[in-house]
Parts: sequence; structure tokens; C-alpha cells
Amino acid sequence: MLDWLKKINKEYPDFWKEYLTKFESKPTKYVVLSTETSGLNPDKDVILSLGAFSVIDDSIVIKESFETVLLQYKFLQDNGLSNEFIIESKMIKMQEPEALEALINFIGNAVLVGHHINFDIEMLNAALERLDCGRIKNEALDVDVMYRKLTDINDKQFSMDDLSEIYKIPKSDRNSSAEDAYKIALVFLKLKSRLGIR
Repeated sequence: MLDWLKKINKEYPDFWKEYLTKFESKPTKYVVLSTETSGLNPDKDVILSLGAFSVIDDSIVIKESFETVLLQYKFLQDNGLSNEFIIESKMIKMQEPEALEALINFIGNAVLVGHHINFDIEMLNAALERLDCGRIKNEALDVDVMYRKLTDINDKQFSMDDLSEIYKIPKSDRNSSAEDAYKIALVFLKLKSRLGIR
């Protein structure tokens, strides 16, 4: 009984309280999001990097972007993994709490877009739980689901490589969350116009 009461009266961090107030108005943009993670289990794995771009009207707004590497030394150490990527990376590096707060401030009440976006959201929710926050409230669109709806294909999933090939998006040697988010944004814009999404 006491645990239940604690959950109701839980004191959220200030950035989370501010985030919740943003849903009093309608979203004015999309945020295309990509996460790089240590694995596929939200209970055990962690986010290693985040990349995001704003899409307003029918444009990717390059100056409204977000990219960071999360300093997950404890996870890497506990799992015997190398932290060479984190050390060598030229990207902005943040501790997990700082990175999540910055991302939540960046996305606001935007509609989130991704490739298999539910997985990204579950990873974010698991990380937010460690900060005593609630769950992501944003609406979400998945480019794989959008493409299958457009083509009326229900028995197959499409990878980002598949979708990039279909929409003639050039491959890049650089592998990062921001690069993935940008490719997802290009696919999203093509699907958005074909599906008549505003």
C-alpha cells in the first residue's frame, strides 16, 4: 500500500515536470530519433549514443539537431567491453542523466519518428525510470510501418538498408546515431508526402 502511495506522490525531477506541461498544446514538429544500444534488452542493456533531427513542415532542420555519446563506463566495465569507441569519439559526451535531460528538453511534445521506434522508446523509458521519471508521452510514427501501410505489405519487415535502397538514399561509411536519424528523416519525408501526412 505504501509503495502505491509513493508512486502517486512521486516527486519528479524539474525537467520532467516541465516536459509534462508541454502536452497542453499540439505538437508543431516531428523529431526523428535514432539510438545506438549495447543490445536489445531494455532491462539489461543501455543507450550508447543518441541522434535526432527536427522536421518542420517538409524540411529537415539541420540546425535543430541533437547528438551525443553516453558515458556508460560502468556498463562497459561490468560486461568486459572496451570503451575505446567512447574515448575516441569526437562527439559530445554526456553522462546518462545529463543526456536524457537534454534529449527530453529537445523533443518536447514533438511527434517522434524512427525505424522500429518502439524499441528506441522502450530503451529511453528504461533509462528514464533510473532517473525516477515517468514514461515518454509523445506520439510516435515508425517508417517501417508507414512503408508497409503504403504498399499494403503485412507479412514482412523492412530494414533501414531496404528502405534506403527503395528510396535511393546514398549509403554512408560513417556509422552514427545522427547519420541513421538523418537517413530515417529522408525516408520519412518521402513517406509523409505519399501518405498525405501533414
